[in-house]
Amino acid sequence: MAKRRSETMQENRGKLIAAARKAFAEKGYSAASMDELTAEAGLTRGALYHNFGDKRGLLAAVVEQIDSEMASRAKQIGARTGSDWLGLLAEGAAYIEMALDPEVQRIVLLDGPAVLGDPSKWPSQNSCLQVTKRAVEGLIAQGILKPLDAEAVARLLSGAALNAALWVAASENAQDVLPKAVEAFRSLATGLLLEPL
Repeated sequence: MAKRRSETMQENRGKLIAAARKAFAEKGYSAASMDELTAEAGLTRGALYHNFGDKRGLLAAVVEQIDSEMASRAKQIGARTGSDWLGLLAEGAAYIEMALDPEVQRIVLLDGPAVLGDPSKWPSQNSCLQVTKRAVEGLIAQGILKPLDAEAVARLLSGAALNAALWVAASENAQDVLPKAVEAFRSLATGLLLEPL
């Protein structure tokens, strides 16, 4: 009985996140109606409050889901390079390029910070930071990066990629801004190399 109840709660949570993701992407956070959203999920407002506390809590769950997907996609792109260093660069560039995705742009990069505050304090960003820190530690150990504090380097690389993505998302001409942002990110990161490759 308890297992079934737990499954139902997870199912309801999934339905609400899916409906919110669609509504937030199409209408934006402030224009998305909680009544329409819960009706789309086939649930009540009570289910939303029970699972997320409020609309803001629901946005946080949606942002976490999308941000985690972005990190996973960037990791896959980085893995294709066959090099730890090139992989780190490719992951950062991929994260920036995802700012062109309308769903990412609206929910994670525009509404997310406006409603949830500083993205560097989001749990999903902290998880990305830890992955980047481990990658940096490995590159320092291999003698590829300068022997700097790994957390400082990871925070600056993550911050640079995030701020570049925020710039692209907020830009009136994202297609023109994107290559500039990626080039600057790569140039900044290359300054961390112990010796030029």
